[in-house]
Amino acid sequence: MKRLGWILTGLLAAAVGIQFVPVTRDNPPVTSELRAPPAVLRILRRSCYDCHSNETRWPWYSRVAPMSWGVADHVHEGRRDLNFSTWPVLDFELQDLAFRDIREQVSEGHMPLRSYLWVHRDARLSDADRKVLLKWTGDEGS
Repeated sequence: MKRLGWILTGLLAAAVGIQFVPVTRDNPPVTSELRAPPAVLRILRRSCYDCHSNETRWPWYSRVAPMSWGVADHVHEGRRDLNFSTWPVLDFELQDLAFRDIREQVSEGHMPLRSYLWVHRDARLSDADRKVLLKWTGDEGS
């Protein structure tokens, strides 16, 4: 029984200790706004901006390790892949590539991530949302 107490004490100490591992939860300044139809902006803000903009809403669990590590990693990776806060400075060729990637991710149901949707049910894309986004990206079939 004493051994179990030491194990639990060690686990508790580890749980407290990992809280001190630094995690970057930043929102760089937004210097330009994405220009898109209002319906598109509403969908993007609801379903995409937390990971794909500099306007991330950092939830309470983004401050608790080990969840904080995964959340911060997803946000920083999402911004590297596509950042709507820097969209206006992309040249037309890069915007076209981004549109193609958005079309692919949205039409195949890869975005938003399932792990994100577990907690953010309102971020789910309806068929109508998908249609609006695909039309915006230039998909003639929508």
